[in-house]
Amino acid sequence: GTPQEVFNHPVNLFVAGFIGSPQMNFFDAELVKNGGKYTARIGDADFALSAAQQDALDAAHTEEQNIVLGIRPEHISLCRADSDEPHINAEVDVCEMMGSSMHLHVTAGDKDVVLVLQTVDLPVEKRAGFDYGEQISFTFDPELAHLFSSETENNLI
Repeated sequence: GTPQEVFNHPVNLFVAGFIGSPQMNFFDAELVKNGGKYTARIGDADFALSAAQQDALDAAHTEEQNIVLGIRPEHISLCRADSDEPHINAEVDVCEMMGSSMHLHVTAGDKDVVLVLQTVDLPVEKRAGFDYGEQISFTFDPELAHLFSSETENNLI
């Protein structure tokens, strides 16, 4: 495929792992179907999938299964720890200031995760960076997530 196709729709985990910088974040997750609707469950957070994702999974008669959910660092956003939206809690390891953006390296459970945040979108008090050990919460639009089979490592959609 074209570079854009490979970047936007990697066929498997191997390709997803080396395309893009910083590289895609990967989470162990469960693909759950409840009431005819699929969600991706990471820990106790259920991310509802988009209509297009639902249709693709239905068309392939996809069963509930363990998956690896991939999300690019630039597709992750901060949220409040008490947010009603599904989110993941993490602890800050390193904050790299990059001018108009920052790379926030965090630990979520046993996973190292990188967030690319636009400085201008942050609350004023966070534009100078985050402290080591600071607790944060983040979320993402599940429509931007890539769902890979844990067994075959192929993209399910």
